[in-house]
Amino acid sequence: MSRQPSPAANNGPDALDLRPGQSIELLKALHILTRDGKINQDSRRKLKQVNHLLQFIEPLVELSDANASIRIVDHGAGKSYLGFMIYDRFFADGVRHGEVHSIETRAELVASSQALAAKAGFSGMRFHALSVAESITSKWLPAEVDIVTALHACNTATDDAIRFALAKNAKHIVAVPCCQAEVAVVFREHKAESLSATPLAEIWRHPLHTREFGSQITNVLRCLQLEAHGYQVTVTELVGWEHSMKNELIIASKHNGGEKGKPARKSAERLDELLRSLGLESLRERFFVPA
Repeated sequence: MSRQPSPAANNGPDALDLRPGQSIELLKALHILTRDGKINQDSRRKLKQVNHLLQFIEPLVELSDANASIRIVDHGAGKSYLGFMIYDRFFADGVRHGEVHSIETRAELVASSQALAAKAGFSGMRFHALSVAESITSKWLPAEVDIVTALHACNTATDDAIRFALAKNAKHIVAVPCCQAEVAVVFREHKAESLSATPLAEIWRHPLHTREFGSQITNVLRCLQLEAHGYQVTVTELVGWEHSMKNELIIASKHNGGEKGKPARKSAERLDELLRSLGLESLRERFFVPA
């Protein structure tokens, strides 16, 4: 696949928001751009999100040993937009060596991505028809990985991606959670009991608040879980709210070799206390912490 250079200027109604050197032909093959290089509003939002995410992934790749092969696993890959654009950005020129593994349950999307990777000559891309949970024990994935990504992996798939990263001793985790419903379900099941036990339950008494607070506390629990496992966690926005309502970006990196210490113990204690005080004890296994 030829690498037509990105346009020098991005002006006018059909302007493209591309990174320097980004392959136009790849974007056409991914159907983000039309055959004549145009882009619609939906594709523009998608391109903006992925390109913005690449800005956060780039310094994590740069931190890796330049002589080592970098292993990246993308969960909930869909049509593998992120995986292809990661490979195109970091490995297509052959200067760095790396593998990008894309995890997706839909076999037809896996097959079409395999065909595109072969056409593009992206020999380091791998595609697996697996759920995120299945990938944790799959023999087709490396025993250890460097970076785990999950862009809009729905509901508990984000938690499974975190479990995968922990099992594979990942150095970095980059996740944009989506459609968290499990905590809200537990809140609804125990609403009457919670209202009688604590005034805090007023925070999730109304259905809309149940959904929104459930989503918010899910990400808080995830961050505490990652800290308890020795990661330094940063939470920020992926893009402006006008582009996506699923906008929270969690970046976690091993610090001090992931050694346990007071911060890890404190995070584990706070996670345990939150689960207890909010009546979420049934979710302890999902938000497990080291002993």
